[in-house]
Amino acid sequence: MTEPVIHVHGLVKDHVSNFLRKRFRALDGLNLTVQKGETFGLLGPNGAGKTTTQKLLLGLLKPTSGVVQVLGHEPGDHRALARIGFLPENPYFYAYLTAYEFLDFFAALFDIHGARRKERIAELLKLVNLTEARDRPVRKFSKGMMQRLGVAQALLNDPDLVFFDEPNSGLDPIGRRDIRNIMLSLKEQGKTIFFNSHMLPDVRDICDRVGVLHRGKLIGEGTVDEICSGGNYQDLEEYFMTLINAAEDEYRKTGNVTPYHIEREGVR
Repeated sequence: MTEPVIHVHGLVKDHVSNFLRKRFRALDGLNLTVQKGETFGLLGPNGAGKTTTQKLLLGLLKPTSGVVQVLGHEPGDHRALARIGFLPENPYFYAYLTAYEFLDFFAALFDIHGARRKERIAELLKLVNLTEARDRPVRKFSKGMMQRLGVAQALLNDPDLVFFDEPNSGLDPIGRRDIRNIMLSLKEQGKTIFFNSHMLPDVRDICDRVGVLHRGKLIGEGTVDEICSGGNYQDLEEYFMTLINAAEDEYRKTGNVTPYHIEREGVR
């Protein structure tokens, strides 16, 4: 069996709050493996530790303890980063640049030059349906257009592994469809995709396997085909809510936290 693209064992991350300098645990003994060509969706309520997990895998944060390997290297290693694409939940764009200038700037950072740079930018603008907007300043882009531009930037280096953090956040149905189709295209190309999302219908359509993160712990994991035996995303929704509510019941028994339950209409 080939070496996994992502291997995590016993991952712990503690943060110190700004208020009273109290220490709290964002991730608590996370074990996770993602294979080459797999699309893995990390699900969980707000504050579960999903974004923290991605930042640790990218080397943007340092773990408190545990083992992490990405593409056979420690997170942040330049040999791994050269093969990674990343779209954060709230990407920052240089508003005064046009879409083409923005991608041209990042292509230079990846050491893509000459005719290949122009070709690659044109390919990606077409992929994300921004060819006609290539000379428009980014400050005039809608939220959906900004997300699509962020996807193009994440794919400039033709990465083997792509991270998406809530890629459909704040998008209308058309924007969600566009991002979903791009991700399906990446799947067809054999890319490995790791993404966080609340959008369970999109997860059902895109993912091969999902994990449910809650209070820093992975409380469930399985293939989408196994979970959604009827092919309906509501099976995934039921799986998600059952795991979360069962975990909250366990926390309630400790008497240390206030429990909450997630109702069906409250899950996006």
